[in-house]
Amino acid sequence: MHNDQPIGIFDSGIGGTSIWKEIHHLLPNEKTIYLADSKNAPYGQKSKEEIIALSIKNTELLLKMNCKLIVVACNTATTNAIRELREKYDVPFIGIEPAIKPAATHSKTQIIGILATQGTLNSELFNKTTEKYQDTKIIEQVGHGLVQLIENGDINSPEMTQLLTSYLAPMIEANIDYLVLGCSHYPYLIPQIKKILPEHIHIIDSGEAVAKQTQKILQEKIGFSSAEKTEPIFYTNTDSKVLSKILENKYTVEKIDF
Repeated sequence: MHNDQPIGIFDSGIGGTSIWKEIHHLLPNEKTIYLADSKNAPYGQKSKEEIIALSIKNTELLLKMNCKLIVVACNTATTNAIRELREKYDVPFIGIEPAIKPAATHSKTQIIGILATQGTLNSELFNKTTEKYQDTKIIEQVGHGLVQLIENGDINSPEMTQLLTSYLAPMIEANIDYLVLGCSHYPYLIPQIKKILPEHIHIIDSGEAVAKQTQKILQEKIGFSSAEKTEPIFYTNTDSKVLSKILENKYTVEKIDF
């Protein structure tokens, strides 16, 4: 079964490209369309109603572009809006939520840390997930300011190092052995985080799991592309330079208003 329609991916900015990279790596023949809603980043400080409205706006644009499946490459949008999106549209949605399960399952100290946005940590879906792991102590930390710095291209700035150190120090002190990255922007901070964390602390993000789930849905329900190779399409609604830079200037990024 073949289906040559594109896969749509959206995020509150450039962070979801960490998810896109995993999908593109696993499914290189699939055409992908990526929306960076940087104008409205970060979603983590917005109300649930605002997050749902923005997620609907992004979804409708991707549906106009004939997408066969939509990946919500944003933890905040997934945890606050995916239920509404699934109720409203027929297209399959794949969400991204913090990888609490593998961290809690493999933790030896039974203490794990999660770095995420306010919107994710406050969400009903996140709280339902954490309730399943009563035996594990979960240390939550809101990553205030991290998304803005990443969106501005300041990944390796002294300000970023200072913020990360202040967020991670209490977790190290509490003896975590797993750190869960609960925002699709944060994998870009892994080199910085590794400099701060002791070597025995494992870092987990959701990218690979999302790519595998995308593959599974295509296989079981929708069909793979018959194309040999396709060029991904990237759209942003702000200056395209930061998105181009994070993609190592390998792809064309188009600025459109949405």
